[in-house]
Amino acid sequence: MSVFSYKQRNNIILVSIIVLGCFLLYALSGLFSSILGAVVLYTIFRSTYIYLVEKRGLNGPVVAVGVIVTSLIVIVIPFLLLSFMVINKIAELNADTLLLQRWFRKIDAFTGANLNRPHFAEEAVQKLSDYATELFPSIIGGAANIVVILLFMYFILYFMFVQMRSFEAGMLRYAPVREQHALKFAQELRNSTYSNVLGQGIISIVQGVLLANGFWIFGIPDPIFWGVIGTFISFLPVVGAPTLTIPAGLLLMADGHAIKGVVLIAYGVLFIGNVDNVLRMAINKRIANTHPLISLVGVFIGLPLFGILGLVFGPLLLSYFLLLVEIYQTNRMAAERLERIRTGPDL
Repeated sequence: MSVFSYKQRNNIILVSIIVLGCFLLYALSGLFSSILGAVVLYTIFRSTYIYLVEKRGLNGPVVAVGVIVTSLIVIVIPFLLLSFMVINKIAELNADTLLLQRWFRKIDAFTGANLNRPHFAEEAVQKLSDYATELFPSIIGGAANIVVILLFMYFILYFMFVQMRSFEAGMLRYAPVREQHALKFAQELRNSTYSNVLGQGIISIVQGVLLANGFWIFGIPDPIFWGVIGTFISFLPVVGAPTLTIPAGLLLMADGHAIKGVVLIAYGVLFIGNVDNVLRMAINKRIANTHPLISLVGVFIGLPLFGILGLVFGPLLLSYFLLLVEIYQTNRMAAERLERIRTGPDL
């Protein structure tokens, strides 16, 4: 006969589950970005998968493979191509260091004389390097590690789609909140993903095109390259494509084209910057009703923690925090009403 009671055995099993769960989380920490990436892609393509499989009657595994191929073409490959573009451009600049140094000297001389910032170019390049490290880990990461992360992400995504109903039922079953609150959490995930991936993607493409056109009109070299760079850094808060017009405008001023430089900076800061605000308001109304402040603060929170996936999971964490506060307040008021009903009115 066992020396442990029924309750003691359950407690021991619970502690074992927690310990083993923590160990598994630690063991999978290197692939955590794969799990987050699978969740993001699942959220984006879920409605498409349901439409093709459940309404059009197509084969589920085939559709899942099609979704994987589509996401590779539309999302993953552009980031990899950007990495190669940046690496090639850095190699070209390293091969012509005299040109790069001449640009830096001109900008530093101008900013030192007029703005009391003698090391503006050096500081700007350092900040851009830090942001690029966070936004584009493929530039500095090993190729083998990238392949493993992508394979694991798509392996998870495939089974999330093929076993969609059982997967979602399991999430609802083991959620630590009531079903309606769990569904509200899922809605917040959808809103955050649509607003900060699809919505911000549209904004970034528009800003990149406008930046490339501006650089072409004002005679800045490689306008297409800088337009592509502007498209991707527009995902970052505060930085964005308009900030690239500042060093370009300063370079024009340093070359003796003061009016062109001022107009280019004004074009970037006033026109391209305001396009961001107008499009964001329109997209938030049509795609997801996410408050801009939640998106902005959430991105600052998420980037240091999750890298590029922090664009989604940063605002999501902030939305979940606010949602938990709302649920707590609702439950507390309900508990107080039940207590008043049970005890009766105060005499």
